Amino acid sequence: MDERAELAEQFDRARGHLRAVAFRMLGSADEADDALQEAWLRADRAGADGVANLTGWLTTIVGRVCLDVLRARKRRPEDPSDLAELVTVPDAADPEGEAVLADSVGLALLVVLDRLGPAERVAFVLHDLFAVPFAEIGEIVGRSPAAAKKLASRARARVQGAAAVPVDDLGRQREVVEAFLAASRAGDLDGLLAVLAPDVVRRDGATVMRGAGRVARETLTNGGLARVARPALVDGAVGLVVAPRGRLLLVLRVEVRDGRVAAFTAVKDPDALSRVDLAVLDA
Repeated sequence: MDERAELAEQFDRARGHLRAVAFRMLGSADEADDALQEAWLRADRAGADGVANLTGWLTTIVGRVCLDVLRARKRRPEDPSDLAELVTVPDAADPEGEAVLADSVGLALLVVLDRLGPAERVAFVLHDLFAVPFAEIGEIVGRSPAAAKKLASRARARVQGAAAVPVDDLGRQREVVEAFLAASRAGDLDGLLAVLAPDVVRRDGATVMRGAGRVARETLTNGGLARVARPALVDGAVGLVVAPRGRLLLVLRVEVRDGRVAAFTAVKDPDALSRVDLAVLDA
C-alpha cells in the first residue's frame, strides 16, 4: 500500500472522532463535514511521513480548519430570521441527523460555546472534551501552552457559570421549569395549568399576558419552539434557551415562586440576547 492510500485509510478510520471534534467546534453537521473535507486536502498535501500519532496530527489539522471557520463566522453574524425558519423544519427532514447530533452534545452547551471567542472555543473543546494537550492546542491557536491553558480556563468559567441561588433552590427551580417544558411539548393543557401560578405573567416584548388559562393556551401554540428548547442557567437562575440545531433564537427568563412558574419573559432582540448571561446547568 502506498503512503497516500495508507493515509486515506487511516483518515477514514479516524473519521468518526474527527467529525465529533468538528461538530463540537462548529455546531453544524454540514460545516463539520466541510471541515473534514478541507482537513483531508491539507493532510494529503502535507503527507504523514514521520508522523507518530496520526489521529493526534489529524485532530490538529481539523482544529486549524475549524478555527478558520469560526473566525470567518464572527465576521458574518447569522441572520435571526434564518434561525426562525429552522423551528418549522421537522427532525425527520434533516438527512444529516443534525438535530440528533446537537442533542447528543447538548443544545445548551452548543449555545454557550457559540458565545466564546474562536480561540477560546477551540481550546475548551480540544482540551476539556477531547483531552488534547495544551502544547498542541497552542500550536493551533498560535499561542504558548500557558496562554492556551488560560483560554480554556476562561471558556470553562463561562460554560459553568455561577448560580445566583443555593444549589437546593436551583434544583427546585429546574424541576418546575422542566415540568413546564414537558407539558408545553406534549400539548398538555392540564399539565401547564398545574405548573403555572394562577396569576402568572407572560412578557414578550411590549406584549403582556396574565392568568394561567390565557398563558397556557398561548403557550400551546408554540410547540415548535418547545421542541428546540432546553433548560439552561439564565442570569444565574434556571430558564430556557430556544436553539434550533444549537443556534440561539431566544431565551426565556423564568421566575419560579412557591413551586410554580410565576412569570416568564421572552428575550428575542439580538442586542438584548447578547447581554444575557448563559451557562450550562450540568457543566
